[in-house]
Amino acid sequence: MSASPPDPGTASGASPAPATRPAVLSLAIREKAALYAAYMPFLKNGGIFVPTQKPYRIGDEIYLILSLMDDTNKYPIAGKVVWITPAGAHNNKAQGIGVHFPDDEAGQRTRARIEEILGAALRSSRATHTL
Repeated sequence: MSASPPDPGTASGASPAPATRPAVLSLAIREKAALYAAYMPFLKNGGIFVPTQKPYRIGDEIYLILSLMDDTNKYPIAGKVVWITPAGAHNNKAQGIGVHFPDDEAGQRTRARIEEILGAALRSSRATHTL
């Protein structure tokens, strides 16, 4: 009887690690000023800052359910962490993560809706959660 060699994709023939599922977060923005502070227009597809104390790393996949003020629609976003503001950050910035919107219909729809709500405020120089 001969033993089969271990699968080259695993260590010592152990089962491969299960794929991790994206973290699910929800964010409800109720005021235009809060939306302005959280929106990240400098990202290619747009993005949003999500206050959280949970630890994340750049590149982590996030599933975000976003609610915008009086809009009855929920905006589901399958994005990636591209920004991290740690606890105790300079200038008392809120702890959290920046989630980059995907280059798909949902991401484009969310970005368009946010920019429609913000309108001329996008050109403001007021401070935000990120820059």
